[in-house]
Amino acid sequence: MKPVEIYTTPTCPYCHAAKRLLAAKGVAFAETDVSRDPALRRAMTARAGGGYTVPQVFVGGQHVGGCDDLYDLDARGQLDALLAG
Repeated sequence: MKPVEIYTTPTCPYCHAAKRLLAAKGVAFAETDVSRDPALRRAMTARAGGGYTVPQVFVGGQHVGGCDDLYDLDARGQLDALLAG
């Protein structure tokens, strides 16, 4: 399985929803909290091609997008294949 990274903040309901979906699929992920570190948020935004909202999700280093994008991939049946590589 490809490594999964997710940038979050503690109070973001979309972050919690994205993490729930990944957990339900049995996916381990590295979480980075950007709520208290402006440098981390700038790094996330640069890495996400300008995406500044949370969550920002990366699978195997590839930017997937946010929570809605993650759920859309799952609804289209493409998330499992992306995760598996």
